[in-house]
Amino acid sequence: MPCPDTALVLTAGLGTRLRPLSSVRAKPAVPLAGTPIACRILEWLAGFGVRNAVLNLHHLPETIAAAVGDGRDLGVAVRYSWEQPLLGSAGGPRRALPLMTGDTFLLVNGDTLTDVDLHALAAAHAASGAMATLALSPDRDTRRYGGVSLDADGAVSRFVRKGGVEPAFHFVGVQIVERSAFAHLPDGVPLESFTGVYPTLIDHRPGSVRGFVSDAGFRDVGTPADYLAASFAVARLEGLSAQPPGRRTVVHPSSRLVDTILWDDVTIGPGCELERCIVADRVLLPAGVRLTDTAIVVADRQDVRPGERMLGNLLLVPIPPV
Repeated sequence: MPCPDTALVLTAGLGTRLRPLSSVRAKPAVPLAGTPIACRILEWLAGFGVRNAVLNLHHLPETIAAAVGDGRDLGVAVRYSWEQPLLGSAGGPRRALPLMTGDTFLLVNGDTLTDVDLHALAAAHAASGAMATLALSPDRDTRRYGGVSLDADGAVSRFVRKGGVEPAFHFVGVQIVERSAFAHLPDGVPLESFTGVYPTLIDHRPGSVRGFVSDAGFRDVGTPADYLAASFAVARLEGLSAQPPGRRTVVHPSSRLVDTILWDDVTIGPGCELERCIVADRVLLPAGVRLTDTAIVVADRQDVRPGERMLGNLLLVPIPPV
C-alpha cells in the first residue's frame, strides 16, 4: 500500500546529548559519511513516494535550512514550521498542521536513521483504523532507551521508561498519524507525545495507538560516540574507505588522521595526529596537536566543563565509549 505523500520531520530539538557538536550545528544538520542526517532522511522518504515534507525548526535553524534548502535536490518539496519556544514531540506537530496536506501523514524523528518498510507500515495503519501507528523493533538496550509495550492485539498498552526491566519494543523513530491526533491540542503550548498525548489517547480510546513490529534497522546519533559509530557504519555500507572531508577543508600532508571526521572549513596544521576525533566547522588546529577520542569545536571559555580543556579558542571534549 502506498504510504502518505506528506511527512513531518522533527528537527527542532536541542541535541543536548550531542554536545559540544550541537553548539555548532543542529543535530539533523550534522554530516553522516558526508551527507547531513536530514538530507539522508528526506532522500529515504522520497524513495517511498513522499513528495512533500515539513521540517520544524528551533535550535540553530539556519544550519538545517542551509543543508536542506527547498528540498528540490532531494526529491521533495520542503517547507518549514518555526517554533519559539520549543514545542515538543506533540506541540510541534500541532503547530505544523496548517502546512500538512491530507488527514494522514508520516511523523519522522530527524536525528535517527532506519530502513523500516513504509509501505508495510502504511498498510498496517490503514487496516487497524488507529490514530497513530508506531514503527517498532525488538528492544536493543533498555538501559539507554525507553520502550513500548503492546497487548496481544498489537495495541500500545504503555510506554516503558529508560532503564525498565520489563520486555518492550524499541521505537525506531517513524510513525504514521492522523491529523485528529493533534488537531484538538492548543497551539503554541509545549507538549510531548509519549508522556502526555498518547497515554491520554490510550486511556480514552483503547486501540487508537498501535505498534507495527519489524526487524527494521536503527542508527542513533544521540551522543558523539554514537555519531562516530554511525558515521563509520554508514561509510562501510556505502563502500567508502574513509570519511569524506568537509568543504574547504585542508589537511597538512605531514599530519596523520585515523578514523577522524572533518566538517567544513577545517584546517589541520603540520605534524598533527588525530585518532577517533570529530573536528567541527571552522576549526584551525595548530601544528603538532595529538588527540584521541576527542570532539573539537570553536567555543568560548565559559563553555568548559570538568574534564574538558581549551586550546586557544578550541574546546576539546573527551568522547567516552558508547
